[in-house]
Amino acid sequence: MGMTFRLASALIAAIALAGCSALSPIRPTPIAANAAPVSHEPPYRWTQGVAPQAHKDMVATFGRVGLKPGEYLWVTSTPGEGDTRVILDLLTQMGYVYRGDHLIGVSTISSAKRGMVTPLGFWSILEKRKMYRSRKYDNAPMPFMQRIDSYGIAMHGGNNPGYPASHGCVRLPMKFAEKLYGVTKVGSKVIIEG
Repeated sequence: MGMTFRLASALIAAIALAGCSALSPIRPTPIAANAAPVSHEPPYRWTQGVAPQAHKDMVATFGRVGLKPGEYLWVTSTPGEGDTRVILDLLTQMGYVYRGDHLIGVSTISSAKRGMVTPLGFWSILEKRKMYRSRKYDNAPMPFMQRIDSYGIAMHGGNNPGYPASHGCVRLPMKFAEKLYGVTKVGSKVIIEG
């Protein structure tokens, strides 16, 4: 009984001390001068910073932070000056279109599902066709197709469920794919980050 009494007394004393320290004023823990800053940026596998900047431009241009699956936004008046370039963000499943330095369109996208690959990096549009059919995947339609590599990866109109679901191509909402097709040319630059 002596041992049990001592354990119970020690437990009561520990609880009382914990209660006292809980009532003491809270003091902030100092941060070391050499501590790494906390990043709130998404965890990209590869980025040159253009996709995060494009998102900021979307907020500034359209006043929107995000889009619903299949949704897109396009400016009412497209600037006539400058080359068109496309930025695709695989991490956020968003696509951005610029004419010169001006963001002219944004859209949700659907890139490669698990086990398939949408390649990261710097690309150019190699081929454009208003209507094309996949040679690899059951003659699947690829409207407003814009191919970016020799394997057959392309941007085109298609199902946009809000998550990666393709065999590797980048699916765009149909109307957005049509608008994009109208402002690009063979040689237009495409940057894919994610």
